[in-house]
Amino acid sequence: MNNVIFKNIRLIDPANGRDEKSDLVVHDGKIIGFSAKDAPKDAYIIDGKGAVLCPGLVDMRVSLGEPGAEYRESIDSGAQAAVAGGITSLTVLPDTQPSIDTPALVSLIKQRGRETGLVSLYPYGALTRDCAGKDMTEMGLLKQAGAIGFTDGARTLSDAKQMRNLLAYSRFLNALIVLHPEEPSLAKGGCATAGALAVQLGLPQIPAEAEAMMVARDLRLAEMTGARVHFAHISTAEALDLIRGAKAKGLAVTCDTAPPYFTMTEDAIGDFRTYAKLSPPLRQERDRLAVLAALADGTIDVIASDHAPADADDKRLPFAQARAGGTGLVTLLGVTLKAGLPLIDSLRLLTSAPARLLGLDAGTLSLGAEADLCMFDPDAEWTVKAGKLPGRAQNTPFDGLTLKGKVLRTFRAGKEVYTDRTLQKGNS
Repeated sequence: MNNVIFKNIRLIDPANGRDEKSDLVVHDGKIIGFSAKDAPKDAYIIDGKGAVLCPGLVDMRVSLGEPGAEYRESIDSGAQAAVAGGITSLTVLPDTQPSIDTPALVSLIKQRGRETGLVSLYPYGALTRDCAGKDMTEMGLLKQAGAIGFTDGARTLSDAKQMRNLLAYSRFLNALIVLHPEEPSLAKGGCATAGALAVQLGLPQIPAEAEAMMVARDLRLAEMTGARVHFAHISTAEALDLIRGAKAKGLAVTCDTAPPYFTMTEDAIGDFRTYAKLSPPLRQERDRLAVLAALADGTIDVIASDHAPADADDKRLPFAQARAGGTGLVTLLGVTLKAGLPLIDSLRLLTSAPARLLGLDAGTLSLGAEADLCMFDPDAEWTVKAGKLPGRAQNTPFDGLTLKGKVLRTFRAGKEVYTDRTLQKGNS
């Protein structure tokens, strides 16, 4: 289908402030108009039946098993899960086996994304070799090869002098540095937020303050160097207050959070439920409420899935030994809608905001843009069922949760790459 017209849709495009009933016309994979009169005579008509049509979601924090741990999640299986969640652009973490710390691996990951025919993959380059926190990678060469930014994934660089050097060099490159803020000596060996519940369960503890301590250090280093710093999966009120203050001072700082941190608390681990073992660990109610407030006031710039796949053996272990992390691609939209923000604001956090932050040509329905599209019913309910989700990894912390907001169809460059199985054939 070279020519497609979407009719009877609610078009929401946060990048351009649009939320209206409209048509959308696609020609050769590009958006060419917003009225049926702009459509070629041979255009194929898709009737949205009142559904929302928005840009394909942009997920700026995704871990995949490939290369090295494809048994957890391959690029192909991750892409299938992504489009089932309405996601068409993914930025992937470099802490794989081997780490994405050479230009050849950056190019390979981008090529593997193209080969799926489903999504665009944008790899981060490793900040240090093997993501080990010691020797700096060839950041300039990695950026030339297409690295979208630099991070060591879920690992924290403890050496403040080395971090200062890295930030200074990233400023020279105008590169984004993405950080996992957790003071490593306080977090070492821990698996639950310090407090009464962790004591009751006898679990090794991580003080919530470990997050704010690292945010405070790296904000000072960012101020010293002028570097662009992004803090990932922020989960505590204290860290958010620090970031809010840094933004008020004009520092080039941004942050994201992930759905578990505004929908769940540490109570979810009460039965030693390893699917709810995350990094950072789930927090107490006051922190959950602080994350919601920061989403509403704009302190948090982006919501990312923080997709961290595990296989059954990773999670069938005592809680302290089980692998941390949860899947999040398929549930990203539905859980985000539970935050209670206006729909256009929720979608901004998932589309134009991450695209703008990363400098991607995505997350918009502007004329001439690639027709990466997500069609969903914001009122349709569905229940998350581990073992029944698209993709290889099934370790969802949201198992059993009923969500509103069901992806019906996903399009990549105007081509349909996902259709909800409950839709009737020919029900276009």
